[in-house]
Amino acid sequence: MAESETVIELRDVNKWYGQTFQVLKNCNLAVTKGEVVVICGPSGSGKSTLVKCVNALEPIQKGTITVTGVEVTDARTNLPKLRARVGMVFQSFELFPHMTILENLCIGQRTVLGRNAEEAIAKAKELLDRVGLAAHAGKYPGQLSGGQQQRVAIARALAMDPVAMLFDEPTSALDPEMINEVLDVMVALAQEGMTMMVVTHEMGFARKVADRIVFMDEGEIVEIGERGTFFDHPQTDRAKSFLSKILVH
Repeated sequence: MAESETVIELRDVNKWYGQTFQVLKNCNLAVTKGEVVVICGPSGSGKSTLVKCVNALEPIQKGTITVTGVEVTDARTNLPKLRARVGMVFQSFELFPHMTILENLCIGQRTVLGRNAEEAIAKAKELLDRVGLAAHAGKYPGQLSGGQQQRVAIARALAMDPVAMLFDEPTSALDPEMINEVLDVMVALAQEGMTMMVVTHEMGFARKVADRIVFMDEGEIVEIGERGTFFDHPQTDRAKSFLSKILVH
């Protein structure tokens, strides 16, 4: 892929819950290879829904979404295969509690990618070492802290060799002292060139690694700007108001 090639593209994406409540309104966004896009905005603005639509965890009623040229919204698209290529990390860790950490990292590799046990274990161990959890491979999720479990979830997504990673408020369920250990892993991923869409309230992370900031409100993408421009010179009154409340200290 060329450096400037689009990995994720949303065109005129609209979504309703039921007949009347429109949660996404004409959303357009293109994310290029190696780009880190942070999505922010007030609660209920549609941020999490937008990210979940990218790998069809939430269906859309109008518009198109493509990932490396594959149309997510096409009924013929193999969604398990697509989701393997687009890693997803949730607020809750979504680990299998009855499996060891190593087994959690191997199951998707075996069932979706068709790797044999030896290959899957080698990949899993390499990634656990990368996120600083090699010593915990034989433990169960319930034996780990929240921050450790979230790092396992990131490693599990990476085990599928994704072309992009989606993060839906990955630190919101963590105690304050655990947040940085997860953000450090995400910063390292960004610096290594992983294509990322990140829904987060962690503005320090956004200021450090985001290439662009997407600001949403009431289901709409209100403003898209480069990191420095967005924080120092927001273009819309709504973004100015939002930033004035969260950047007080």
